[in-house]
Amino acid sequence: MSNARSRPGAVRALRAAIMSPSPIPALLMSPIRYKQLDVFAARHGGGNPLGVVVDAQGWSDSRMQRFAHWTNLVETTFLMPPRVDGADYRARIYTPTKEIPFAGHPTIGSAHAALDAGLVTPDAAGIVWQECGAGVLPIRVEGDGPTRELFVQSPKARIVGDASRGGETLSAVLYGVKLGALAPACVEGGRRWWVAEFADESVLRGWRPDHAAIRALALATDTLGLCVFARSAEGLAVRAFPAGVGIVEDPASGAANGLIAAYVAERDTSGALANGYVVSQGREVGHDARIIIRIDGDAVWVGGRTNTIIDGHVDWQEWEPAA
Repeated sequence: MSNARSRPGAVRALRAAIMSPSPIPALLMSPIRYKQLDVFAARHGGGNPLGVVVDAQGWSDSRMQRFAHWTNLVETTFLMPPRVDGADYRARIYTPTKEIPFAGHPTIGSAHAALDAGLVTPDAAGIVWQECGAGVLPIRVEGDGPTRELFVQSPKARIVGDASRGGETLSAVLYGVKLGALAPACVEGGRRWWVAEFADESVLRGWRPDHAAIRALALATDTLGLCVFARSAEGLAVRAFPAGVGIVEDPASGAANGLIAAYVAERDTSGALANGYVVSQGREVGHDARIIIRIDGDAVWVGGRTNTIIDGHVDWQEWEPAA
């Protein structure tokens, strides 16, 4: 039987392979950092997952889109230097199929990742400034470590239609539901949603909607879908159905809750919710999100805690898929 001792050529080749530079150390010299987060979580695994590529400078649009498609998370964000004065960094937000200008949990999660990676420190007012497709947004930092809470000031929102705009399609979705004090409305601010108040929290949590009807409503009115809420001991219980982008139910919706808060602030100016409240969302789909709403005049702040679940590196090469 032959062995390495009788094959000097093989020994020399093996020695050369061991001593030569390896592609692995080359990769580790300049790693691309990647974090997977649990945003708006009352407990680990309770929030909305988010992937964040921390060092995405130089990534092409197609490279980001392919990676977001591969992660198959609701959103994946990519951090890079800002383009505009006043911003600390830039976050680009991708779903598995397209780039979007703004969403709540990707905004909060991106700020969490940027802070943990040392890309940014809060200013004297405790604010970091994040550039995204909706402009430069202030993010308030409160506390540090595992109890740190981040709040984003939601884009200005406005009511753009009442129930009559939804017509029979909206009526079909809400058929048989006893509604609450605030009438259904279409609200726009960064994104556009239908919102409706249920009269009873238990009915809200047990509701089994017609998802095809919600998708028909979203497509007919150029909205993401429907958010429903009911008053609870802490504030609101919320469920969000973004059927317009093919999602059955969202476990934690920052942007949607910002729109609900703007709607409440306009329609219920002196009630118990007028200055803010706590949202419970996601229990119906196995999550447990806790979202904090603060209403300061016409400014709505949406926030909560984020947990880092995975902290490592990504190796994602640039290539063009075969035709």
